[in-house]
Amino acid sequence: MIDLSLLAALVVLLAILYQAIRIVPEYERLVVFRLGRLVGARGPGIVFLIPLVDRAERMSLRIITLDVPSQEVITRDNVTTRVDAVVYYRVVEPARTVVTVEDFRHATGQLAQTTLRSVVGQSELDELLAERDRLNQRLQAILDEATDPWGIKVSAVEIKDVTIPPELLSAIARQAEAERQRRALVIHAQGEEEAAEALTRAANRLNQEPGAMTLRVIRTLPDLVAREGSTVVFPVPMELATLLGAPAVTRQALGGGGGSRGAGDGGAAGRSGGGGGGGGDRAPAD
Repeated sequence: MIDLSLLAALVVLLAILYQAIRIVPEYERLVVFRLGRLVGARGPGIVFLIPLVDRAERMSLRIITLDVPSQEVITRDNVTTRVDAVVYYRVVEPARTVVTVEDFRHATGQLAQTTLRSVVGQSELDELLAERDRLNQRLQAILDEATDPWGIKVSAVEIKDVTIPPELLSAIARQAEAERQRRALVIHAQGEEEAAEALTRAANRLNQEPGAMTLRVIRTLPDLVAREGSTVVFPVPMELATLLGAPAVTRQALGGGGGSRGAGDGGAAGRSGGGGGGGGDRAPAD
């Protein structure tokens, strides 16, 4: 039979060994207190403790995700809104965290809520919607400074959602529409100004070069002729006759030849009138 005293001694030895030997993972630290006094953080690996003398508390070094509950806040421009956020932090000094704060998770959560309400209350609604990154950095800086004495490092703060009252959404939509119309009018006016400047430069250039306006009109004719049922009337300058090398024909086409023909017809008519006509013509001369 197994001696009961030996069995009891074996159980006690196993219990002592269980209390004396601790295995600490890489992501944890063991904060050791000896007779109530802080010894320090131990680990990772095997840590030996003195049974009934040392007391140890495990602390995780991994990043903790804190979901900040939705907070109802009045912004600086007197708009009631609801804001929620998420905070990422971790313990960087386990010994300081254990000694300084009793429940660091609850303390960090309450601090995050009050900081969120304070920062959002000092901002306007437009700033909260358009400059969220800047507010996130401001929240992170405030929380990191406040939790540094606790041995906690706040790595990031993100505002997740901003809830706006329904009656305010219509006003924001009208404001956005008015802003788009204003931009459209400004862009249209700028286009008109640029077009006017370009036309002015083109007109000055055409006035400086002889025959430039004529060439411009001739280049425009194919576009006008392509349209069905269109009648094109344009002036032909006298310089074109010189360029073509046929001044007589050109003057006739321009209307000068018509007057010559009229004079010739009149002379022919006078000669066909006979002597009587001739006598009548000479009487005023005498």
